[in-house]
Amino acid sequence: MSTGTPGRPRTTRTKKTVLAAALAATVGATLTALDTGSASAAATLPRPDHIVVVMMENHAYKQIIGSSSAPYLNSLAKGGAVLKASYGITHPSQPNYFAVFSGSTQGITGDGCYSVGSMSAPNLASELIAAGRTWGSYNESLPSEGSTTCKSGKYAQKHNPWFAFKNVPTGSGHTFAQFPSDYGKLPTVSFVVPNLCNDMHDCSVGTGDSWIKNNLAGYADWARTHNSLLVVTYDEDDRNSGNQIPTVLYGQPVKAGTAPTAKYNHYDMLRTLEDLAAVGKHAGKAADATDIAGIWN
Repeated sequence: MSTGTPGRPRTTRTKKTVLAAALAATVGATLTALDTGSASAAATLPRPDHIVVVMMENHAYKQIIGSSSAPYLNSLAKGGAVLKASYGITHPSQPNYFAVFSGSTQGITGDGCYSVGSMSAPNLASELIAAGRTWGSYNESLPSEGSTTCKSGKYAQKHNPWFAFKNVPTGSGHTFAQFPSDYGKLPTVSFVVPNLCNDMHDCSVGTGDSWIKNNLAGYADWARTHNSLLVVTYDEDDRNSGNQIPTVLYGQPVKAGTAPTAKYNHYDMLRTLEDLAAVGKHAGKAADATDIAGIWN
């Protein structure tokens, strides 16, 4: 008796089963790719050991990049990356600080002093802490570590949004005198905020440029050989350039001489910091933002 005929249905069913399984796997992989698109993008970023972000004040791209008044910042741009289309979110200053720290202006529209510990929204510091990373801010002219004063000499609370959040330890707000000389002891991510003179708000471009050189050139040089990153950016422009601001990135993870023309803002910067530190989350509008691309080794 021939066994060929009875075998055909079984062969057909086997082929259908294999094809169905292959189709299901393809669809599943596609859906997974869609669901984890941001994670895949983040995976392409380097993982610096330390990131230091310096916030400067009230200058447009064209006032800094290419200016003879800012030789040190331009040397960092040449040896690292400069974003040719980087933008603040709004005016005046304070909402921009909240934007780059928490992915939202948190309803703040002015420069007045906020209520300390009044907010609980996710932010860069709370995400770092939850992910087992470390965070700190170094605030020039802050009277003492953890001080929540509104104003003190050239210190201004409006440039230090972290004190507004109850999910950020007050003690993580350090004075700039506490910035470690052993850079390996720096947190995973830290913000450096010069005072109202040295951030170029009240004093000249040259004054601020010299301050960065005198206080952070050591870290910048160290970062080139220790898998670390320096970011220098501005809160807003001078109100005459469409809020286009200078943003420079420098360190071992950065390709020297890169100058991407893609448009980025403070929410994109926050998302990039979150993904560089691999916190696995995005605060506020950083969830819909874009990682800075085209500058990484």
